[in-house]
Amino acid sequence: MGESKSPPLRPPLTVAMLALVIAGEAIFFLPFVIARVFRPTLLEVFGISNLELGYAFSAYGVIAMLAYFPGGPLADAFAPRKMMTLALLSTSLGGLALAAIPSITMMKWLYAYWGLTTILLFWAAMIRATREIGGETYSGTAFGILDGGRGLVAAATGSVAVLVYSWLLQGDSDAASIAERTAAFRQVILVFTGITLASGGLVWFAVRSDLSDTMTSEPRITWAGVLAVLKMPAVALQAVIIVCAYVGYKGLDDISLYAREVLGYDEVAAAHTSTMSMWIRPVAAIAAGIVADRSRISRITALSFLVVAIGCGSIAFGVFKPGMNAVFFGTIIATSAAVFALRGLYFAIMQEGNVPFHYTGTAVGVVSAIGYTPDVFMGPMMGKLLDDSPGALGHQHLFAVVALFALIGMVASLVFSMLPKPDPQD
Repeated sequence: MGESKSPPLRPPLTVAMLALVIAGEAIFFLPFVIARVFRPTLLEVFGISNLELGYAFSAYGVIAMLAYFPGGPLADAFAPRKMMTLALLSTSLGGLALAAIPSITMMKWLYAYWGLTTILLFWAAMIRATREIGGETYSGTAFGILDGGRGLVAAATGSVAVLVYSWLLQGDSDAASIAERTAAFRQVILVFTGITLASGGLVWFAVRSDLSDTMTSEPRITWAGVLAVLKMPAVALQAVIIVCAYVGYKGLDDISLYAREVLGYDEVAAAHTSTMSMWIRPVAAIAAGIVADRSRISRITALSFLVVAIGCGSIAFGVFKPGMNAVFFGTIIATSAAVFALRGLYFAIMQEGNVPFHYTGTAVGVVSAIGYTPDVFMGPMMGKLLDDSPGALGHQHLFAVVALFALIGMVASLVFSMLPKPDPQD
């Protein structure tokens, strides 16, 4: 029986695509990018441990887990610009609360709030809009541009934020008092808050003029649709692939702290190390997306997982010592490239799995609810591993776990590649 499919469209280089790229990263500036780039500073300014920060991330993850699935039907029922604009505005309000330097208890509630605004209102709407823009012909390219472009936005903003922070401290972060660091960090938070707010306005006008509201003309999400999606082997494997890839992505959060505690970098140099990793994302994700439209995606993901396993395994075995900058940077570049290639592919892979276009919301809800479980367990696990084994040993334990997940992801990808290719007539 034939399924309705999206029509081939022009290459996804549109104003709406640009808006999705900017908004798709801005929505996560406050809950994630700040902690990734400024993790040592955040821990010191807020007076919390890695484990306590992990609990805040876990609060986000629990709410996000509950929000992924209902976000799917919402994405099919309302125009993307309405959903995403509301999400960006409500997320930016949380930035004002973060700038007040709240207690760890309030911080957990704040992260739970962000789990609702960024996932229930935003995530599935963004994925649905991206797949609509790309159509069948340019699905991989559209998702590659989305994640690669998001990476470019994150790297550029992160690098500027590091420069602003350094400038506010007059370049000597180690000599600055805790009061000076707090004041400077608060300004950084407000900058991210302003960008998030402005992104909401961009989405409202750009997506409105460049992406038609076709949602009401297509089938609503039903339990029959949910069951149809759940019966697809490709969906289960895609969920495993996302879990393993996302563990690798979350593992990159430890790069700046690893550089400071093990390799002896100062706060600013450690933050630069993290942003260097972020600059790899645009090239890796976009290149992976373009290749995905010309080959079998699952085989590329298997290769990417292998690179992640080797890179993280090197850290786990304690290969790097202070002074080994070139080898360390080379490994981080290769590992980051593989992680971000996976991010650019793990939603495009549903095209290879022959997930019907009008079930996109359902599929996104199902695989996201499973695939993003690392939002729940990675934060506390990272905190416990790092706090229980201070210094190099804790980081080695953490990256050993990431390497193990990468191997699991590689196996899942290879199994996915052996699934029968969909019949073009179906």
